[in-house]
Amino acid sequence: MLTKKITIIALLAIGSISLNAQNDPKAKTILDELSKKTKAYTSIKAEFSFTVEKKDKSKDTQVGKIEVKGPKYKLTIPGHEIYCDGKTVWDFIKDANEVQVKDVEVSADNISPSNIWTIYEKGYKYKFDSEDATKQIISLFPENPDKKKFHTVKLIIDKVKKQIVSVKMMMKDGTVHTYDIKSFVTNTEMADPNFVFNAKAHPGVSVEDLR
Repeated sequence: MLTKKITIIALLAIGSISLNAQNDPKAKTILDELSKKTKAYTSIKAEFSFTVEKKDKSKDTQVGKIEVKGPKYKLTIPGHEIYCDGKTVWDFIKDANEVQVKDVEVSADNISPSNIWTIYEKGYKYKFDSEDATKQIISLFPENPDKKKFHTVKLIIDKVKKQIVSVKMMMKDGTVHTYDIKSFVTNTEMADPNFVFNAKAHPGVSVEDLR
């Protein structure tokens, strides 16, 4: 589903690579700093691009926006508006004027827009790759690779701001999914009703309840 495809950033080998990955101290220090700063935000608003690079090097890019407040989020991508109040997810398909309703998937390492910034905290091994004057790169490897469609995730972190600026996912089918954060604003006021789909604002909308 498109929802699962987009639920990023972020998002997150197989065989000996995964088994040999170690949680090295430098990577842990960087990730701990990133986690501490991210958890201090009351909200996050970001714009991003999502690029799929296929084996033949052809690329397809989409853009989107996301607002996050704790477990709540609103994700806007071409043709879809996805709302979550922490318990229920509404996927509004604009062209069809249809909304699909389902429960939030509960899993310790489930990737969702609300935890993309801290997904590395559970279910992943990690190692420090490299750094320069402006960025640091860390690789993540799922502890249960058989349950994932990807084998490696690379986090590109702003060295000064302590923020994720890009997430690159190496998929098992040979494609590469890249999320680039274009803007990142924190601690803005967000009303809870913004994370609930308003059927009254969409006359004639068809509701498909999948719960």
